[in-house]
Order: sequence, then structure tokens, then C-alpha cells
Amino acid sequence: MYNILVYDSGHGRNHLMESSLQGTGHLTIKSDQKEFQDQMNACQYDLIFLDIELSARNTLDLLEETHKKSPSTPIIITSTTEKAELVVQAMNHGACDFLVHPVSKERIAMALERAIAIRDQKFEIDYLRRKQDVVYDFKDIVAYSSCMQDILKRLERFSLTDSTILITGDTGTGKSFLSGTVHFNSPRKKKPFVKINCANIPENLLESELFGHEKGAFTGADKQRIGRFEQANGGTMFLDEIGEISPGLQTKLLRVLEEKAFERVGGNKTIHADVRVIAATNKDLSKQIEAGLFREDLYYRINVLPIRLPSLREREKCILPLANVLLEKFCKSLKRRDIKGFSPRSLASIQAYDWPGNIRQLANTIERAVILEDDSLIHEHNLSLPAMKSQKIAEMQDLPNLQAGLPGKGASLAGQEKELILKTLEECLWVQKDAAGKLGISPRALNYKISKLGITHSHWRRNII
Repeated sequence: MYNILVYDSGHGRNHLMESSLQGTGHLTIKSDQKEFQDQMNACQYDLIFLDIELSARNTLDLLEETHKKSPSTPIIITSTTEKAELVVQAMNHGACDFLVHPVSKERIAMALERAIAIRDQKFEIDYLRRKQDVVYDFKDIVAYSSCMQDILKRLERFSLTDSTILITGDTGTGKSFLSGTVHFNSPRKKKPFVKINCANIPENLLESELFGHEKGAFTGADKQRIGRFEQANGGTMFLDEIGEISPGLQTKLLRVLEEKAFERVGGNKTIHADVRVIAATNKDLSKQIEAGLFREDLYYRINVLPIRLPSLREREKCILPLANVLLEKFCKSLKRRDIKGFSPRSLASIQAYDWPGNIRQLANTIERAVILEDDSLIHEHNLSLPAMKSQKIAEMQDLPNLQAGLPGKGASLAGQEKELILKTLEECLWVQKDAAGKLGISPRALNYKISKLGITHSHWRRNII
């Protein structure tokens, strides 16, 4: 639903505009220039229609002034004049479309939808300074651990609602990553997805970043700036590290969540933005409330659908699959097609390490190793991990020895392992102990691989040796 302002220069076409725009939102029609300008100053509009005659210079002045006051708002001209030079002038003065009377209801509705779409694209392009790192399908997220599988099921259900989500968890567990997956599986997926890290922006600039500012609002504000909430209108806003927001700004954020309305810094226009909020923090907000650092009413407002992401050490079954996915990603981005996988010792080290920095630390470690590695396999010394517990490495280092018997290049590492294991099991009549001996690994290591690769057989009552 849009907030639309129409200026009718007195040609009695109010009925046409009302019938054409019925059902699209709130419509305000003014026939007096002063009333029209006062209305513009009082409220922010999604779209403006100017029904004017371009033969008079003052009408171009009105267009230019309207565009100057609200440069982000699309302006559509309707007129009986169709001289090419006047149409060009109108477009140069800020109009985004030009409709010549008589115009049909369908043409007006089409012009509205196109103008709003172009505005949304401009907002998103203005925000998207880098490519979003998002997985669009929940099924493509690495989740072998039962705790993570349960979380993805809940997030998939939450994505279908408009309720606020609060994601908590240690730094590097994937809060920002999963927020994008929620958005792109929601009814808002065709609208903007805007992310902002509240901890990375100085407090005195964060309000302007979130809500925008008017020209002259403060030193250096030489032009109007659209804030993140306005850019995200109709879509989703991800507020990372929400626990870092100052108490004063928390009050304004609470109003946005409750009323979906705000004013730009230095402005008095009320702007309405229909935004679904996903918030995230690595802090204990209940302790922040006790210390007087976080508003209790804001906490209850954002904690409608809570999700806690487990640390990587709680997702032990996910560690090696994540490592393989990240290796493939960085080999592509760094153009290291010669690297085919991890050495047995490096895989054992990855599995044994506690990963206090979680997935982010794992990703940084593998990226560095890809840059440093000269061989076709990533070796342990290039991972640069602290000393491991020797007992745990001893238990794990048998797992990757399957690489020695893998066939040549082409298939993925996991696919090659599965093919070799299946072939050996068939040769050993699906007796796992015999297959483990033939492969030269422990029965425990083989059972781990069978479980990880999803290998089953009708004669097995359970997948344990």
C-alpha cells in the first residue's frame, strides 16, 4: 500500500485518479499549489502525480521545486500537452514518466508500478556496495548436526511470517548469513534486503545511517540522504549487533517497530516504512537490561521469535563438511584449481580444533591456507592452528586416509570417497569390518564415513560396527 499525493491543476480529473489508484494505498489530492506544497512539507510520499499544463513556465518551476524537496520520490506528469521539447524539459527537471490525456486507468496503474519498481531498485543499488553472501535455499545450508537441523526447520517456518526475529550466538556462528536466507524465503523476497552492523558505525552517525538526514541537518550534510529503513521499505532490515545501540537511539528504533514511522535527522516529515526486522547480537541482552544499557520494552519487541545459533564446537558433525565447502569456495575465488582437498593430517587437525572464532575463523583459516599452499592438498602447517590434543588427532587422522586410494581428477572429494567405499563394501559383501581392513583404516573411521556420506544397505539393521 502506497502513500500517494496528486496535484490537480483544476481540470476536474480527480475522479479518474481516484478510480485508477483505488486500492493501491492512501490517496491525497490537492488543487491549490500552496496546499499541495504544505502537504509535501508535512508528509513523505511514495509517489507524486502532477496534473499540469507545461505551456506555462511556473508549472516547470513547481515540478523542479517538488523534485528538489523530495529527490527520492518518483514524480509522474499527466498533461494534455505532448510537445517533444516540453516533455524533455519535464524529464530533465525530475519527472520519471509522462502521461498524455486522455489516459486510461490501466496506463496510470502501470506507470505507478513501474515508478515504484525503479525507486526500489535505486534504493537497493545505493545500498548494495558489495555482493551479498547468501544461500537462497535452506536445503543448501551445511547442517549435519541435529541441533542445526532443528534450527533450520524453525527458521524456515519463521521466514513465512512478518514477525521480528532475534538471533543470538557467538561471533562468527552465521547470524548475518542466515538472516539473508530467511529474507529470500519470505513473502518479501522481491523487495530489498538491507544489512547494517550497528557496532561498526560511530554513535553520532548511526541515527543518520538508519533514518537518513535532510540537507543542512549537521555539518557536512550537503544533500538529503535516504536512510536504511527507507531503502528497505517493503523488505527486510538486518540489524547486526543490536546490543551496541545507545539508549537514546533505542527509543527511536522502538517507535519504528511499533508504528513503522520515523523522521529523518533534521527533518519533520513523518516517513512510513513497512520493514520486517531481523536483529542479532552476541551479548546477553537480559544482563544488558539489568545494567540499564538496553530497554526492556525494546527487548520484548524484538524477541518475538528467538533463535540461538550453536557454536561450531557444538556442531561437530558439520566441521569437515563446512571445511570442504569453504575450500571449494576459496579455490574458485582465488583461482587455485590445482588444490584438490586436505591432507589426512590437516583434516584431523581441523576436526580436533575447538574453533573459538567459529565459522568465521574456519573460513579465514582455510582462505589463508589456500593462498599459502604450494601442493595439490592443504597441509597442516599452512592451517597455522595452535597445538592440538594429540589423543584427539590420533583418533581422527585415520579418517582421511581414503584419499590415497581415490581415483583421478574430476569428481568432488566426497563423491570420490563415496565411490571408493561403495566399491570396497561390495567386494567385501557389505561386511564393514572386512571393508575397513581392505581400505587400511579403522572400523570406527569407516563407520564415520558411512554415516557422513549417507551410505545404507538393506542388510544393515543400524549403521554401527
